[in-house]
Amino acid sequence: MGCRDVHAATVLSFLCGIASVAGLFAGTMLPNWRKLRLVTFNKNEKNLTVYTGLWVKCARYDRSSDCLMYDTKWYSSVDQLDLRVLQFALPLSIIIAMSALLLCLIGMCNTAFRSTVPNIKLAKCLVNSAGCHLVAGLLFFFAGVVSLTPSIWVIFYNNHLNRKFEPVFSFDYAVYVTIASSGGLFMTSLLLFLWYCACKALPSPFWQPPVLPHSQHA
Repeated sequence: MGCRDVHAATVLSFLCGIASVAGLFAGTMLPNWRKLRLVTFNKNEKNLTVYTGLWVKCARYDRSSDCLMYDTKWYSSVDQLDLRVLQFALPLSIIIAMSALLLCLIGMCNTAFRSTVPNIKLAKCLVNSAGCHLVAGLLFFFAGVVSLTPSIWVIFYNNHLNRKFEPVFSFDYAVYVTIASSGGLFMTSLLLFLWYCACKALPSPFWQPPVLPHSQHA
């Protein structure tokens, strides 16, 4: 495997990382993390469902698309611990993943536009393609842990709320979106690690700058 070239593994990991970050952003903004369903036995009234997000809250009647109540200041008065943790964890995960994407892009550009003529000044630089991809893989893995852990906690905390109050709480599809996006971050990290392990078999340590022969220093 000629790891001095841009390969499908690095390109696929970059695209997978972009899709995962987009999914995390969507999950962060969706007002569908938790549902509180209030059922009435009065035939003259409609059942009410309260949709809770990380930043807003919406209450609507069954078979209605309009919000009866839309609370835009919910983000400052969140009284559920799991959602409060997610308010910090998901933006942090997005920032970490975007940093990893930037490193991955730098690594691919450094590989694609690298000059075939050795450059002593560039040889002394500690930044190279494999090093960028290795650090990016670690960052993607860390971003996945940061986003996945509190997202799974929502499921268990939902059961806690049902036991504490009444079984009227259920988690919504934003949980699935975020968990799937976190899985995408782990997949991105795995692809980069596989690429790096294949490159590690080469004779030169690719996480360090290439060493030029003495004849080229003259």
